[in-house]
Amino acid sequence: MAVYAGIDLGSRSVKLALLNEKEELELHKFDTISFYRKYGKLTNGQLKVEFEKLGLKKEFDFLVSTGYGWQVINVQRVSGSKNIPEIKAHIYGAVFLTGLVDFTLLDLGGQDSKVAKVRNKTLIDFETNDRCAASTGRYLENMAVVLGISLEELSCYYENPVELSSTCAIFGETELIGKLVEGNSIAELAAGVNYTIFRRIKPLLLKLLSPVIVFTGGVAHNQAIKKIIERELNVKVVVPDNPQYAGAIGCAVSAKQEYLKDI
Repeated sequence: MAVYAGIDLGSRSVKLALLNEKEELELHKFDTISFYRKYGKLTNGQLKVEFEKLGLKKEFDFLVSTGYGWQVINVQRVSGSKNIPEIKAHIYGAVFLTGLVDFTLLDLGGQDSKVAKVRNKTLIDFETNDRCAASTGRYLENMAVVLGISLEELSCYYENPVELSSTCAIFGETELIGKLVEGNSIAELAAGVNYTIFRRIKPLLLKLLSPVIVFTGGVAHNQAIKKIIERELNVKVVVPDNPQYAGAIGCAVSAKQEYLKDI
């Protein structure tokens, strides 16, 4: 049985998806630095991934990669491989995970955010922000630390948000501490943090809006942001299973297409 592999070389984590002919998935996740340290080998001035060291139970027939690292990491294999843009990978993954063909994709990862308008499984337009961490998982992690709560608890709060005016992840910490000193509750402050994420992505969503938004990336686990988007924009937000693997899964779907095309 043929197996197709997709790898998303992210800034915070590396995700690997294996897809077989029955469309069954096997998912793996690695810390980015640990992944390169354990499974990378410097060859002719380029870091090459040594997949045989991963200890996977299945060999794969074709590999497609995406993410921050694809330009500097050698993932070429004799049996066939290629690179695809991140936005394309995430759309493939969203379609596979949801079965939808018309939607707006919202992908919020560790350090960047992407919004894309999709019609009949095809990219119509997209916007991306990789220059500011204020609408990403890194921002949420930092704010959770300031509040002394877990990311899971942070994702519970969306009512009565405290207004946070700073759009910078760094200055946002100082502002949040000031609001805490003023006597605002943890619930209101956490809701304010989540609402700040929405304010950052709202212009992009309005520009590329659809009745249905597919929410992927690690931040998609935050139920408060999902509820805020639905409430504020009057849309349906779909969070698929394993949303943080959408890019890797999309690559695996692409790998299957490439393999079958060459048969």
